[in-house]
Amino acid sequence: MTVKTRFAPSPTGFLHVGGARTALFSWLYTKSKGGKFVLRIEDTDVERSTQEAVDAILEGMTWMGLTWDEGPFYQTKRFDRYKELILKLLDEKKAYKCYCSKERVNQLRNLQESAGEAPRYDGKCRDLIDQESNAPFVVRFKNPKLGSVSFDDHVRNNIEFSNTELDDLIIQRTDGTPTYNFCVVVDDWDMQITHVIRGEDHINNTPRQINILHALGAPIPEYAHVAMILGDDGAKLSKRHGAVSVMQFRNDGYLPEALKNYLVRLGWSHGDQEIFSEAEMIELFSLDKINKAPSAFNNEKLIWLNQHYMKTLDPDYVADHLKWHMQTQNIDTTNGPQLSAVVSALAERAKTLVDLASSSRYFFEEYKEFDAKAAKKHLRPVAKAALELVQQKLQACTTWTDEILQALIQECADELEVNMGKVGMPLRVAITGAGQSPSLDVTLRLIGKERCLTRISRALAFIATREAAQ
Repeated sequence: MTVKTRFAPSPTGFLHVGGARTALFSWLYTKSKGGKFVLRIEDTDVERSTQEAVDAILEGMTWMGLTWDEGPFYQTKRFDRYKELILKLLDEKKAYKCYCSKERVNQLRNLQESAGEAPRYDGKCRDLIDQESNAPFVVRFKNPKLGSVSFDDHVRNNIEFSNTELDDLIIQRTDGTPTYNFCVVVDDWDMQITHVIRGEDHINNTPRQINILHALGAPIPEYAHVAMILGDDGAKLSKRHGAVSVMQFRNDGYLPEALKNYLVRLGWSHGDQEIFSEAEMIELFSLDKINKAPSAFNNEKLIWLNQHYMKTLDPDYVADHLKWHMQTQNIDTTNGPQLSAVVSALAERAKTLVDLASSSRYFFEEYKEFDAKAAKKHLRPVAKAALELVQQKLQACTTWTDEILQALIQECADELEVNMGKVGMPLRVAITGAGQSPSLDVTLRLIGKERCLTRISRALAFIATREAAQ
């Protein structure tokens, strides 16, 4: 048997965190078994489905690296197949036309709720002898009245529903369009899905879908219903907790590896291990290790993972993702160091790619003004001699390497008989405009000789102006 899983989002919004985790679990299980991963767009809700949402889902999946082996399939392009099987069920008396008006169904529901009963269709048209009629109708599935539906869930063990709890589900609306629960069943059958991994909110749909599969003579897939994701306050994750759309995490400066690593640990574990490469996820992932309890989203942990991947992934790869943020912040990188070199220099100091981009601006552009606090402390008349001497030695320097530059700064301190800070801090403020940067040798090398000399001159002019004002 070839294992096949599917991710089947409705294109009524962006790819959210819960959906992304479901997609990741499905993708990992397929990869761990050497199977196939299917992407299916469940767009039967024509009024709410949009192309923008479809594009956002595909973009989010692609950004996360969750490539699909088959699809994307669209339910709206399979209506003929659904209609064919609905007619088959009608012919076999496993479904029937229901002529009850919406008013009657609503009235029935209200009476049941008033009596404290679960609302369900009473089967009025179930045994109606079909007659030629122009009256509007829906098609209902004839759910078994006796027995129960039982299935072994990979997360929640055995789950059983009595058929008396299930009413006759509408499988075709009055306008002739099929409903969600029927389309899902047909798609899972036709696409040979062996394992359905989805949110726990679908548990109540599962017995209904199993009964329809039995009626069609189709095999029953295995199920794994995953608990919801909560915010750090214990409430269901929502926009007020921060980013819930996958692409918002991209916009906020996270690497896809960090988000994937974080999401795989939301409800699944392998001992105490926190950091997983993609290969490790695939090797170790198991449906039976998914936790039943809801998971709480923790932004601090995600930031920690993001910092880890920014520091440990290939700088060229991180630079490819950083490039988008540089463009977003309107930082022109055509004149300046390689982005990968900037990643190597700054990754230790940044939490996100947004931080890394904004803190790297001085490598590519002239800063507009000195940081007031840093300039007040370090660009004082007493620093003039140190900056002049450094400028002189940098001007004469012909080999622009970290080792040479570090030695040059040390020479200045030795000649002036001061500690390194008396030379280093005025120099750092002069060339970056602020009081923080990577090590001075790296900073000087990346900014480049001509820019460094120009900026030191600017700092000396600032000191002269300050001295004249005293």
